[in-house]
Order: sequence, then C-alpha cells, then structure tokens
Amino acid sequence: MTREQYILATQQNNLPRTENPQFYPVGIYGWRKRCLYFFVLLLLVTMIVNLAMTIWILKVMNFTVDGMGNLRVTKKGIRLEGVSEFLLPLYVKEIHSRKDSPLVLQSDRNVTVNARNNMGQLTGQLTVGADAVEAQCKRFEVRANEGGKLLFSADEDEIIIGADRLKVTGTEGAVFGHSVETPHIRAEPSQDLKLESPTRSLIMEAPRGVQVSAAAGDLKATCRKELHLQSTEGEIFLNADTIRLGNLPMGSFSSSSPSSSAPRQTIYEVCVCPSGKLYLSPAGAGSTCQSSSNICLWS
Repeated sequence: MTREQYILATQQNNLPRTENPQFYPVGIYGWRKRCLYFFVLLLLVTMIVNLAMTIWILKVMNFTVDGMGNLRVTKKGIRLEGVSEFLLPLYVKEIHSRKDSPLVLQSDRNVTVNARNNMGQLTGQLTVGADAVEAQCKRFEVRANEGGKLLFSADEDEIIIGADRLKVTGTEGAVFGHSVETPHIRAEPSQDLKLESPTRSLIMEAPRGVQVSAAAGDLKATCRKELHLQSTEGEIFLNADTIRLGNLPMGSFSSSSPSSSAPRQTIYEVCVCPSGKLYLSPAGAGSTCQSSSNICLWS
C-alpha cells in the first residue's frame, strides 16, 4: 500500500457516519416524463410528414438537377415548355419559341407589351385587346421578311406605304378626307375604275398636264348642269373621224317671199353665235340668231 492510499483510508475512517442516510433520485419522473415522450413522438411524426410531403412535392413538380417541371435552366437562359401562367409582371430581355412551334401570348383581358428607357419612362406600348390593337410610339414600321423592305410606316407627320401595289377590296372603295397625291391610279384587269365625290366636287390637278385615256373602250364625261372645256393659253383640239353633237337646238328660217311655198329642207348647218352657242340651221336660210357674225362650221 502506498502512502497516498494509506492517508485516504485513515481519513475515511475518521468521518462521522449518519445512522439513516437519505438518497435523492436524479431524472424526470411522473407527468413530466410522459409529456416529454409525447412531444418527442409528436416531433417525430411531424418530421415524417414533412419528409413525405417534400418527397411528394418533388415528385409532382418534377424537380431535377436541371430545373422544375417544364422549367429548365440552361446555359443560354431558362427554357419553359407547355402552357404557363404569370400572375405578376415578367421582365425578360428576349423571348423565343421552339423552331417547330409558334409563340402564343394569351390573356383573359388584353396583352400589353411596354418598352422603357434607362430612366424608366415609357417609350413604346403595344396593346392587343378584345376590341382593338393599339400601338403607341414615335414611329410604327412594318417590314418584309426578305431584305427588310419597308412596307408600312406611320408617324405624326406622314404615313408611307412601300408595297408595290395597294389593293382595296371593299365594296365602298376607299374614302379620303383630304387630297391624294399619286402618280398612277389603276383598276384591276377587267374591272372599272371609278372616281366619285357624292356630295362635292372632284378635282384633278397636275402642273405638267392631266391625261385620261381609254385604250380599248369609251371615255365618257357627264354632268348635270354645265360642262366647261377651257384652255387659257393653248387650243382645244378634237381629232376624230366623226364628230357628233347631239340634241342641238334646231333654228327656224324665214323665206324671202312669204307667199311662196319653200321646199322641205334636208340639209342643216351647225352655226355658232358670238356668245358661243351652237345650234342647227337649215342650209341657205336666214338664221334665228340676231347677228350678222354667225359662223358656220360645216354644211
């Protein structure tokens, strides 16, 4: 026995001993223990339910390492397949569809596409609604797929139509509220061309001349009141094999002797009064125009 063990043994023998020693239990007993077990069991059940719900959500939403469901995260961006609904604004740089599928944007009310500058100000807006399609911008252009040819352009100052031919198929034609400037107006083959102003006048002006021609048909000009042909500096030239003036008033003649019976006239002359009036007069007879300066065109 070593010295240390001997000292410890003699010290224990010298301690006073109690006759009835009391022992105090250490731990949780009674209703506290049952509550603790209940909470541990409830926590275990909750963890199992959460784990089961997480696995179910992962399976239903089709979570993978590439994305979620129809949403795939690629190097070029996000790829979305199928029908998708956006409840809040969508901010993207570009939207592309697959090469073999169209891109469809659908809304219960309208579809609005806004363009803003770096200050957040609205610079352009395209709204597709149930009643109309509205575009608000400084300049609206429509270009062809091949070559980028300008087909239609509109701004505050003018509207440009760059197509090779403008075709109006409506039964009422085209209605213009103001002047129209064009180098050529042509109807469809085998169709008539009609320029009409129902309640006002129709004016055609050109500084170097106006030419109206009918290569394979008639040219008719009708009016209700008066038809004026006026040339301020040149002349009016009528060139045709036959020139006919219908519905001219027929003049009367007086014989030199009232008692003599004049033969029936079968030849008439077209005469012009100084006032410019044309009328028919029997050849060789006195004119009803009270002037001596009548001019006979032919007899």
